[in-house]
Amino acid sequence: MSITAKQTTNRFSLVPRGLDIWVWLALAIALFAFIPVFTVFKLSWSNNAEIWQHLLSTVFWVYVKNTLVLCIGVALFTTLIGTGAAWLVTRFNFPLKSLLVWALLLPLAVPSYILAFVITDQLEYAGFVQKSLRAIFGWQTARDYWFPEIRSIQGAIAVLSLVLYPYVYLLARAAFVEQAAQLFEMSRCLGKSQTQSFFKVALPLARPAIVVGVTLALMETINEYGTVEFFAVPTLTAGIFDVWLNMSSLSAAAQIALMLVSFSILLLGLERYSRHAGKFYKLTGQSPAMFAEPLTGAKAYAACLLCLLPICLGFLLPVGVLSHYAIRSLDAGLEQYLASAWNSFSLAVMAALLTSCLGLLLAYGVRLSKSSQMRSIAEAATLGYALPGAVLAVGILYPLGLFDNWVDRLMQAWFDYPTGLLLTGTGGALVLAYSLRFIALSYRTLDASLSKITPEMDDASRILGSRSGKTLWRIHLPLIRPSLLTAILLVFVDTMKELPITLILRPFNFNTLSTQVWDLASLEQLEQSSLAALTILLAGIIPVIIMSRNISSSQSRT
Repeated sequence: MSITAKQTTNRFSLVPRGLDIWVWLALAIALFAFIPVFTVFKLSWSNNAEIWQHLLSTVFWVYVKNTLVLCIGVALFTTLIGTGAAWLVTRFNFPLKSLLVWALLLPLAVPSYILAFVITDQLEYAGFVQKSLRAIFGWQTARDYWFPEIRSIQGAIAVLSLVLYPYVYLLARAAFVEQAAQLFEMSRCLGKSQTQSFFKVALPLARPAIVVGVTLALMETINEYGTVEFFAVPTLTAGIFDVWLNMSSLSAAAQIALMLVSFSILLLGLERYSRHAGKFYKLTGQSPAMFAEPLTGAKAYAACLLCLLPICLGFLLPVGVLSHYAIRSLDAGLEQYLASAWNSFSLAVMAALLTSCLGLLLAYGVRLSKSSQMRSIAEAATLGYALPGAVLAVGILYPLGLFDNWVDRLMQAWFDYPTGLLLTGTGGALVLAYSLRFIALSYRTLDASLSKITPEMDDASRILGSRSGKTLWRIHLPLIRPSLLTAILLVFVDTMKELPITLILRPFNFNTLSTQVWDLASLEQLEQSSLAALTILLAGIIPVIIMSRNISSSQSRT
């Protein structure tokens, strides 16, 4: 009997699964998702010597300098805030700690351009802060006192750091929670102080996780357009818009985009190298969690205030200001808000469903193929998430234009009927762009969930006569339903917030909540845009709740 079972298992394992229709479908999705990257490479081969001569002699090095300064500043401050907050709530007990553990994630729900609008509104010359200072001290004009310039690269670094530090905090805290308490206590027994033990034991062990968090923050930084444009900080991302729209050179814009793609790939490479160079392993199966030392007196209140500060500036401030403005201007522009909200909601639903389906098919094809080459292809297909939104828009607009022109010529030749632009400048182009941008979210979420299902369940289903599609429908989907819902929600929220892609590819006279906020706030009409901004912000809390629940569940298992 055992020999027969072994023969049956071998027979099923020798099935050429590479020929499975699901694998071919996943391969087609991966190649389709790679189209924007290929398009950017193709466009970049054009000769733009005159434009580059002008750029090199005027603004190009300003773009490079500002991008590097922005990345360095954001990396520094997100590391300090995220790692410091993670260590405080993991290592110490102090007032409000149980609330702060998850509240420190809340700024992640705030789009950076919305925080930029709010902070500028409150801190500029006519804002609440400077008005109050002049009233208290009797100052008359700006010449009577010094106040930092808000619309500057320093302001952009501050805003981006406040909304991006949760990436570092989330991963650093997970790393600190998983560290064995014996290592830290052994360091203390060897005569090392609390600070020395942190820098010599805890921080090196958490370094790979911190690097991943900083990498994610930097990927968002180089993708940022709204904040840097509002603060008048010319970066490479802003340069794509400038070269494309003002100099009418799509190929030169693609060449700048290729630089950002190279920078993104470099960041991913450095992150992977850091993880491989800094691997640490547990010596035992289970270890007691890090002991939380109680703080008292001034130290306890100082720790509480340090954790509260980024929450107040990055979340409570924009929520309070926008809520106040929204109540005051509830009736103003309500019809425009409802139209924009419907556009955002419908696009986000369609993009979330399409992206989740594509991600599921891609992950299932990788599972069936059991091939490292297929997994590498799938990973390449998720590169769209590493691309700045402006770069992805360039990579999609060109092939859509070629397709529309081909169909138009074909219809005119066969039926003498011009079709015009079928996809370019339509909602369908936006949904396609969102799906290619966020397929990484759905693929990684569902691939991680599918990997937890033992392969023996697939083999048992095959032995019972079920094909791959039936196995997916009756076995895998019920098991990964929570992860599928998570993927749908994450894509939905990110689509609601997406700005650069929407600005470039939206139909004429078509607004979403993000473009309405951008258009009105750019005209210094923050009050009129407050309801739309508040809606985006509240929608962004959804992934924060999901991550908070994951943290709580992981803590309960330790």
